[in-house]
Amino acid sequence: MIKVDPWGAQKYDYEKLFENFGIERFDEHVWKDLPSPPFFFRRGIVFGHRGFDVIKKSIKEKKPWVILTGLMPSGKMHLGHKIVMDQVIYYQSIGADIHIAVADIEAYATRGYSLKEAEKIAINEYILNYIALGLKPCNIYFQSKNEDVKDLGYILAKKSNLSQVNAIYGFNGSTNMAHVFSPFIQAGDILHVQLDKYGGIRPTLVPVGFDQDPHIRFCRDIASAHRLYSVIKKDRIGVFIKVDKNVDKLLDIAEGIAKKYGYGYERNDAYKAIYIDSDNAQQIDFELAMEERKLGGYGFLLPSSTYHRFITGLDGNKMSSSRPNYAIFLSDDIKTAKKKIWNAKTGGGVTIEEHRKQGGKPEKCMIYELFTYGLIKDDKELGEIYKKCRAGEQTCGQCKKLALDLMEEFLDNLKEKREEARDVVKEYYHGYKNKD
Repeated sequence: MIKVDPWGAQKYDYEKLFENFGIERFDEHVWKDLPSPPFFFRRGIVFGHRGFDVIKKSIKEKKPWVILTGLMPSGKMHLGHKIVMDQVIYYQSIGADIHIAVADIEAYATRGYSLKEAEKIAINEYILNYIALGLKPCNIYFQSKNEDVKDLGYILAKKSNLSQVNAIYGFNGSTNMAHVFSPFIQAGDILHVQLDKYGGIRPTLVPVGFDQDPHIRFCRDIASAHRLYSVIKKDRIGVFIKVDKNVDKLLDIAEGIAKKYGYGYERNDAYKAIYIDSDNAQQIDFELAMEERKLGGYGFLLPSSTYHRFITGLDGNKMSSSRPNYAIFLSDDIKTAKKKIWNAKTGGGVTIEEHRKQGGKPEKCMIYELFTYGLIKDDKELGEIYKKCRAGEQTCGQCKKLALDLMEEFLDNLKEKREEARDVVKEYYHGYKNKD
């Protein structure tokens, strides 16, 4: 049984995740007709999803949708963190409303950082880099300063219990209660963007690494628990009333929607259900959610999620801020980056002669992975490097030299833009103060 720890460091057999956790594959048929599909789609870096079809429909129909992502202010930002921002910036370019949570409450509860320490790390290590990478003005907020998120987290906790939380997260008798409550704050983060104050009910996408999937599953369960209706699509669409009060009124509302979007329907009062002959489950669910909101409910749509592969550390293990010698940080100078790259694990032969004779294994090379994760954007150029490596025509030294040149250009450009970002950071969230 695979155990997923959102606060630990793990490596995954990604193929097993589809079967064990019910996520769907993010194959070419999912992304091929999206606008200008980016490298992280084309190269399979984003590999799985839950409910992305809802997001895709909103993109194609140019209807409102929202991104909620977050950052844990507990270390320096490295290339593994950058892949999330690459996605956010792409989604912003095609119409997403962007909200970014600084998880300072979670950093306090799980990593021992004070709120003041977390704020300093968030600004200098993450937010400035986000802007330098190309993020346009959006809503960045701190959990500790957003009363709506905290209030919603508390309210959502009403329909959960300790057994459920322990089963998902593996908490035990020694877990501090701030840590126990942090998943509810996460749920408040994800769902508060559907409150009227923040844009209303609309499809919500959370791009994450698979280690964060417990938060996604937990939030989807909580969102469902606060619905008055459940919508299930099989041969027909089944709309079921989940409460025992005002059942007739709720059935009348569902019947009215069935008449709009179904080419036939059946009402079954005994089962508190409407069965609809229709292919438009998403629109029916949205209309029902809107009706719930009018009745004083929340009507949250289940959040969607995508999952990306973690970039590997330069020694072949997971890239992590806690292992600085094997991670490329966005604040590294080129001298430091050069030393790390020259010492990186490669897929080449032990000697140049052996490499020329037997060829290399780029799929096991950390330098080639740097190219794959955006250091080289052109697929044709990347493919040429792969072929030359496999044929033994391009040596590890040549690839490292290319990586150094590209990394120097990237880091120098980012450093310049990061300094410029200090002048505009207040456009991204309220309460910014210049830090020494």
